[in-house]
Amino acid sequence: MSEKKRRQNQHAVTDEDIAQAYEAQTSSGNSGYHAPPPGKPTEFWPSFRRMVRLITRYRVELCVVIVSSIAGVVLSVAAPKVLGRATNLVFEGYISSKMQGGITKEHLIEGLTASGQTDMARALSAMDIVPGQGIDFQALAVVLGIVLALYVGSGILNWLQGFLLNRVTVKAMRGLRRDVEEKIHRLPLSYFDKMQRGELLSRVTNDVDNMTNTLQQSLSGAITSILTIFGVLGMMFSISWKLALIALVMIPLMGGVMAVVGSRSQKAFVHQWARTGRLNVQVEESFSGHAVVRTFGRTEAVMEKFAQQNEELYESSLRAQFLSGIMMPIMRVISNLSYVAIAVVGGYMVATGSMRLGDVQAFIQYSQQFSQPIGQLGGMVTSVQSGTASAERVFELLDAQEESSDEDATTVPDPCGQGVIEMRNVRFSYSPERALINDLSLTVRPGETVAIVGPTGAGKTTLVNLLMRFYEINGGAILLDGRDTAQMTRRAVRERTGMVLQDPWLFGGTIRENIRYGRPGASDEQVEAAAKACYVDHIIRSLPDGYDTILDEDAANVSAGERQLLTIARAFVADPAVLILDEATSSVDTRTELLVQRAMNVLRQGRTSFVIAHRLSTIRDADMILVMEHGDIVEQGSHDELLAAGGAYARLHAAQFAGVQE
Repeated sequence: MSEKKRRQNQHAVTDEDIAQAYEAQTSSGNSGYHAPPPGKPTEFWPSFRRMVRLITRYRVELCVVIVSSIAGVVLSVAAPKVLGRATNLVFEGYISSKMQGGITKEHLIEGLTASGQTDMARALSAMDIVPGQGIDFQALAVVLGIVLALYVGSGILNWLQGFLLNRVTVKAMRGLRRDVEEKIHRLPLSYFDKMQRGELLSRVTNDVDNMTNTLQQSLSGAITSILTIFGVLGMMFSISWKLALIALVMIPLMGGVMAVVGSRSQKAFVHQWARTGRLNVQVEESFSGHAVVRTFGRTEAVMEKFAQQNEELYESSLRAQFLSGIMMPIMRVISNLSYVAIAVVGGYMVATGSMRLGDVQAFIQYSQQFSQPIGQLGGMVTSVQSGTASAERVFELLDAQEESSDEDATTVPDPCGQGVIEMRNVRFSYSPERALINDLSLTVRPGETVAIVGPTGAGKTTLVNLLMRFYEINGGAILLDGRDTAQMTRRAVRERTGMVLQDPWLFGGTIRENIRYGRPGASDEQVEAAAKACYVDHIIRSLPDGYDTILDEDAANVSAGERQLLTIARAFVADPAVLILDEATSSVDTRTELLVQRAMNVLRQGRTSFVIAHRLSTIRDADMILVMEHGDIVEQGSHDELLAAGGAYARLHAAQFAGVQE
């Protein structure tokens, strides 16, 4: 097998690959790339009915929409038949003008029959003629005025229907976004641990937008199309049931085309979406890791991989666009075949006197109107499936289990409390099969600093999550100033606690606003005092706009160490009773670490402090060091005591400083 063929086989995409690719792109943490909408819902009708119910609460507007749609369709459907009267006036008036006046229509037909011109006699018998009279322009003007009024009225009613439906849809989606936002704030932290950020953002943005497009475009078009089909069908049968049966022949043909081509087109678009996601991932990786690619000389390999995936996207896109593009031409061919059949049979019926020319002309217009909404409904199938799949994902978020309510909390925190933390026989596990924290008991008083160390997965961050009530304990009790935190509201517990995370988070805004985030009511003097206490004031003042400097996306216009100092200042201005420092110095250089360490020392004064650290050099001065393994505290004591004990802490210390000692 050739190398090229082997590579093609390696990258052949199966249905499983497509599903995995789509799952990967929706679960990506990159918020800049908008994943394409999903393919098909797993439970179509329940999700579709629930999506439609979002707009049914606006009953008054919907009633106006329905009435406007019905009236607009009635006017537009009536117009061709009225226009057929104008055709009859012109055609039959012209025929009348070519005949000798002074005789009646009946005498003319009798004369033609007697002379052997039976075909002409039958044709004239169906017409409303007055020999020698000519075209009745006054009646023609009235008919044309009625047609104009019908089309103008139909246009106004269609505009009103579209305007109101779009208004209702936008209001419904505004409410849905509000419900989603409120739902997110009611979800427990465990939900976000399982749900990737990119997946959540995709549901909140892409899926809601996809639902909006489906309701705005497909629902409006579906209402008009369905009403038009029934209205036109009724008018066709009122003109000629024989021609109506000919027009109905195209329905199974169009249905077969939509079933065959539509299903293949849907699968082709799923392939295209999956390959688009893979190509975007490749581009993102190449750009974000550009320096690494250049360093290891992988530029050509990256370019080759991009070219291959770009070629796969080209092929899948070409197939998807081809299949979707041939749908309407095939529909037009079927419609034109129906048109030819109606024209031939209708002409024969006019010639034999069974129909008037204006009726045939009106029927041909109806046949065109009849095929167009059928094609539109076929084109809406994919859009409705995609929008319903998005609705299913959004409703899955809205139906997620919420955080337990704490509105019935009976315990009020002591406003004068100093922040004494006491844990009594605390037990916790993320899943019933595996216990993480078995029996944890400790007491930390104001002014004391407790350092928590241990290998990855030992339960250090879990302990912090329990202190903040991000998770509820399975047994035991956590007390704050002698009061059980389980009997307090989460907000009350978190208002007494300040936290500095390993990855500093700053939002887009001024530096002053970011520091004041810890206490919105803080004055400018308090903000600047917090910055001075945390050794970041001189850095801020060196910036062009000082405290009014606007931080850009991800605060990239300040260094990592400066971002960390700003978060410490934010915690300082909040003046919490309990302070939690989670690896606050792990991402900064040694020089900046000294500044951060000094700032944290100031911040910890007089507060109950918990410090999670991997760098043991940063916790030498801690009042107590807890060594955790498998959720249990295996050792506790000061730095010197634990080293002398020669246990788990001594092993961690030896492993971390082995190179220094050598």
